[in-house]
Amino acid sequence: MAVPHRPLLPLFSWAALCWLALTWSLQPEQLVAGAVISAAVSFGLAGLMDGVARPWAVLRPRRALALCRLLGRTAGHVVLANLRLTRRIWSPVRPLRSGMLVVRTSMRGDGELATVGLLSSLIVDNQLVDLDRATHQLQYHAMAVSPPGPHRSSQVTGDIEPLIRDMLQ
Repeated sequence: MAVPHRPLLPLFSWAALCWLALTWSLQPEQLVAGAVISAAVSFGLAGLMDGVARPWAVLRPRRALALCRLLGRTAGHVVLANLRLTRRIWSPVRPLRSGMLVVRTSMRGDGELATVGLLSSLIVDNQLVDLDRATHQLQYHAMAVSPPGPHRSSQVTGDIEPLIRDMLQ
């Protein structure tokens, strides 16, 4: 069985970046172990994937700017959600109306769906529970559910979806 050569370098790059992020060490032994493990992972996965996003694609100025905007917006949501949670914990008289939300998404591809699901779940207000690809809906467990309406759906994923689309162009 021939192993496709095209995805090997991007797979190796992603695996090596993950290894560096997990070990957070530049010791020679760690680098050699990371290179060996990254090579094994990339050879093992190469036959399973048709295309792999190249990590260096983020260096294009337009994509880098979109990624920075997306990360900034998400970080802002994370900070605000944590402050709201802190306020809720410190003032227990506030009633907690947790519940489930079903939100439509305009994301269609696997990468887009994974990105919107993961980024929106980083925010403690909403945690992704289920994904229905056929109807393009995401189901979230939310800490504070307001009465149903379109305004709530846009608060969960609406402002990060255009940024994800910009980043993927």
